[in-house]
Amino acid sequence: MAPARLSWQRHSLASEALRGNHRGDPYQRDLWVWSPDDRSQRYPTVYVLHAHMRSALSWFNVEPFERSYPEAIDALAPKAVVVLVDGWTSVGGSQWIDSAGIGAYGTYLCDEVVPFVDEHYPTNDARGLQGKSSGGYGAIVNALARPDLFSAAAAHAPVALFEVSVARDFAAGARELRDRFDGSLDAFWSSLNGLHSGGDALLVELGSAALAFGDGTLPFDPETAELVPDAWAQWLEHDPVRLTASSAESLAELRGVWLDAGRSDEYFLDLGAVALRRALLAAGLPEERLHFELVDGSHRGMSGRYPLSLAFLVERLSITF
Repeated sequence: MAPARLSWQRHSLASEALRGNHRGDPYQRDLWVWSPDDRSQRYPTVYVLHAHMRSALSWFNVEPFERSYPEAIDALAPKAVVVLVDGWTSVGGSQWIDSAGIGAYGTYLCDEVVPFVDEHYPTNDARGLQGKSSGGYGAIVNALARPDLFSAAAAHAPVALFEVSVARDFAAGARELRDRFDGSLDAFWSSLNGLHSGGDALLVELGSAALAFGDGTLPFDPETAELVPDAWAQWLEHDPVRLTASSAESLAELRGVWLDAGRSDEYFLDLGAVALRRALLAAGLPEERLHFELVDGSHRGMSGRYPLSLAFLVERLSITF
């Protein structure tokens, strides 16, 4: 029988990791937590990382004929604490890693959010990460980077295989810079104002990546979209397909990885998911700990998958190896 549920609790955290960030984004951050109300037990924790151009509050949006993910969590009533973490920035997101150009969002997650939740909720030491797109990226890379904290990850259409998925936007980005900003990257940066950016979502995505994966410059010639090898190599260092290859020790600690994508993903992240699956297995993740699927649908059609991967995470986090 599932434990009785406690309604969603909203907290506000003052983050020292985010204070004084380069973009001037708020360091006071909302945090939403769902927990069973039976505190005689301790539960695994799942940290949910939203996608680019979203915030923690976005999870509560209701689409026509669909329930929100928090409503789905209420219905599932997992034997777990579930945490919606906020990583919104004025360039649309943070990629959930530390960067000088955006802020220390990886540190915020690992060294501030996790201790706060452990202090205030009935958690044990079993933690997982869940996310889609940039959030899926954050789930994978933080699980690899911090096996001392996280024991499982669920990534829906994570950003991966940069040369196929991310690089596909370079030509359109070069045109956007030429036609809207007279080829000036400085003009693009100065235009950014949260959701009211002078550029479209495509360019905002490239801008976020430039600050998170590089030094604020783009890895291509803005006039021709030709790759700039040194800058591009710096971006590739953050590709989870490549990170996985050197993460055998971290993978040995993982209790489970959920990986899926839509076959019609507009950003070709289905191909990235296939490459990431190969890399995970080649680096030593036992195949029985990996759940992999390509499903019918596009990048935006994955919301029904979240409760499935949440159940997977809770099950894997409850296993003692």
